[in-house]
Amino acid sequence: MKTKVWKLSSLALIMIFAFSVVSVVHAAVPQLPIPPTISVGRPTGFLAYDSAKGEIFVTTGVNNTVLVISDSTNAVVATIPVGKDPLGVAYDSSKGEIFVANSNSNTVSIISDSTNTVVATVNVGTEPEEGIVYDSAKGEIFVANSNAHTAISGSIGTVSVISDGTNAVVATINVGAGPWGVAYDSEKGEVFVSNEIASTISVISDSTNVVVATVTGKISGPEGLAYDPAKGEIFVADYPTGAFSVISDKNNAVVTTVTIPDEHSGNPNSLAYDSVKGELFLTCEASAAVQVISDSNNAVVAYALLAELPTNIYPEGVACDFGKGEIFVADGISELSILSDSSAQSASTSSTSSSSATSTISASATPTVPEFINAAPVFVVAAMSVITLYAVTLKVKKLRK
Repeated sequence: MKTKVWKLSSLALIMIFAFSVVSVVHAAVPQLPIPPTISVGRPTGFLAYDSAKGEIFVTTGVNNTVLVISDSTNAVVATIPVGKDPLGVAYDSSKGEIFVANSNSNTVSIISDSTNTVVATVNVGTEPEEGIVYDSAKGEIFVANSNAHTAISGSIGTVSVISDGTNAVVATINVGAGPWGVAYDSEKGEVFVSNEIASTISVISDSTNVVVATVTGKISGPEGLAYDPAKGEIFVADYPTGAFSVISDKNNAVVTTVTIPDEHSGNPNSLAYDSVKGELFLTCEASAAVQVISDSNNAVVAYALLAELPTNIYPEGVACDFGKGEIFVADGISELSILSDSSAQSASTSSTSSSSATSTISASATPTVPEFINAAPVFVVAAMSVITLYAVTLKVKKLRK
C-alpha cells in the first residue's frame, strides 16, 4: 500500500514540475502582408492629412520641398518649396493651411491648401523639428524647438505658439530638454510635449501657455505622441526601449507601459490615432515596421513590415486618412506605404482578409508557440525529486520483504 502511495506521489510531482516549466501559451501577433507603396523619388519625412482637400502633405529632404499627394489618385499633384530641412507638418482645418517646421532655418512655412503656395514664414526657436500640432480651440499652432545640436540633459527646450490669425509667435514656453513630439488634448485644452533628453512629458495649458504638469515614470526617450479622445489618453512612443506608454489626462500620470511583443519593435518613434477604428499606428524605425495598437486594451493586435528584411528604410512619419480609411507611412527613403485600417482591425479579430481601395491585405498569424522560462533549473530539481522518490520506493519494497 505504501509503495502505491509513493508511486502516485511521484507521478503527481512529475506532472507539477512539467506544468511549471511551461509558461502561459499565447497567440502570436498577426502579421499583415507588406503594403503597397507610392514612389515619390526623394527622401520622405513627416506627414499631415488635409481632410478638406483629401490630400497628404509630406516633407522631403530634397530641395527643401513639401509634396502634395491626392488620396484619390495616389499621385503627387504639387511640389512646394519651403525652408531649409523641413520636418514636422500640421494641418489647420479652420484656415485651410499647412504649417511646416523648417529645422535648419528656424522658421515655420505656412502653405495655403487652395493654392499650394507659401503665404507666410514665421521665425520661431532653434531647430524646430518633428513636433508641431494645431490647437483648434485657440486657433494656434504649437511648435517644439529641439535645439538638437546643443541640447543636453538638464538644459531647457522651448515651444513656440503661433496665432493662425496673425501668423505671429504669441508665446514661447520653456519645457524639458530635447522636445520632440507634440499632441493636442481637445477635451482638456492642453498640449503634451515629449522631452526626449529629459525623459519627461510637459503638459501645457493652452489658456495660459504655462506648463501645468510634468509627467515622469517608465519613460526613457519619449518621441512621438498621439491623443486618444475616446479614452482621454495620450500614447507615447519610447524610442530606446521598444515600448510605448499610456498617460491618463485626468491625473497626468502613466497608467501603463507596454513592451512591443515581437522582434520588429526596434526604436518606436511616431504615432497616429485612428478615431474611426479606435486604433493607434506606431512606426518602428529600426525594424521597418508599423505596429497596430487597440485602445480598448492597450495591446498590439497586428503589425506590418514595410519591406522585405533586411532593408534600408527607416519609417518616420505616419498619418491617418479618415476619408479613405487608410494609413500613410513615410519610409524615410523614397516611398509612402499605404495600409488599410479595415485590414488591420480584421487581423486583430478574425485574421481574415479585407480589401481596400489600394490593396487587399490579409493577416497571416504565426503559429502559437509555448515559451520556456528558466527551464534548466526546474528540470534538474524535477529529476532529483524523481530519483529520490524512486530510491525511497525501492527501500519500502525491501522493508516489506
